Amino acid sequence: MWAELLPAGRYDASGGYRRHAWTSADAECRAWFAEQAAARGLAYEVDRNGNQWAWYGDPHGEGAIVTGSHLDSVPDGGAYDGPLGVVSSFAALDALLERGATPVRPLALTNFVDEEGARFGVACVGSRLSAGVLAQDQAYALRDAQGVRLPDAMEAAGQDPSTLGEDAERLSRVAAYVELHVEQGRFLADTPHPVGVASAIWPHGRWRFDFHGEANHAGTTRLEDRRDPMLSYATTVLAARKKARLHGALATFGKVAVEPNGTNAIASLVRGWLDSRAADEATLTALVEEIAQAARERAERDGVRAEVVRESYTPVVDFDAPLRDRLAARLGPGTPVLPTGAGHDAGILSAVVPTAMLFVRNPTGVSHSPSESAAETDCLAGVAALADVLEELTCR
Repeated sequence: MWAELLPAGRYDASGGYRRHAWTSADAECRAWFAEQAAARGLAYEVDRNGNQWAWYGDPHGEGAIVTGSHLDSVPDGGAYDGPLGVVSSFAALDALLERGATPVRPLALTNFVDEEGARFGVACVGSRLSAGVLAQDQAYALRDAQGVRLPDAMEAAGQDPSTLGEDAERLSRVAAYVELHVEQGRFLADTPHPVGVASAIWPHGRWRFDFHGEANHAGTTRLEDRRDPMLSYATTVLAARKKARLHGALATFGKVAVEPNGTNAIASLVRGWLDSRAADEATLTALVEEIAQAARERAERDGVRAEVVRESYTPVVDFDAPLRDRLAARLGPGTPVLPTGAGHDAGILSAVVPTAMLFVRNPTGVSHSPSESAAETDCLAGVAALADVLEELTCR
């Protein structure tokens, strides 16, 4: 399965992946998922928000156990973030049935659409819509860098966008969601354990910083006559790093857009996106406000107008304690239980469904990069662990 999926969306120039939502690469991944479901005789369906489901047992039964992840990627992302969880879900089902186990609950495997938010700027779109934390009108307003609206992109890919919205009836039939994911960090790398259990997700969000200046000629405009928003932006990036370090938190400007974006032109607008995360909400709030204040102060000095807009926010997620403890007990004494700073569909769904996560050891801790990796033996250990968990939850 891994070998079949690996070429989809591969970008040769970087060695990474560009599997962005509702693109041809995404369509390849979705076709692969449907083929895997068909090969196992599973009931396949696409829900109102474009998420894919493959059912063993009654799709309309109560108390379903769901597992899976996502297949999309960040720009030039790695092979494991997301796909490892989806591939492992099919492999775990195979292992479960090979053991002769007979699930007495419905079991679903999923691919949640647009988890990374690489194209439209909001993470976990599919799960957010389903859980009712992203409204249809908000989804309709999302546009990509070329100005294409989310509903138009969906329609072009053959998905009806008119049905977007909360999927309360479906989620009410789900007893638990368990997501396997490669660890995005190296906690497990320093332990003898190939698999760990998640305890919580740090609160995190995305903020857009707009710096409005004045376009002018780079070769004729005196330095003292300039209203250069690039200076304000650059200073804000440095301030974010310093303030994050002082707070023991994280702040990253990883995306920027410049207008008119000419080598010999002073910019009229610099728009940067801040990703910030912290161990608690109070720290995160204080950190972002300090970064915003630094941006405003520098912009005033530069004769530039600064605006800060929060585009998405996810509060701290404490995974369901009984479910978390049940998974840890099933995996055996000494199983590491660890928090993460990365967001996941499991975190979004935790507001309406008991959720838990398994992490597979990442030897370097690198993620969102072509060098992201995991040993095959550890991936197989993850499959075995997920099969154990599914047996615990579906067969008893």
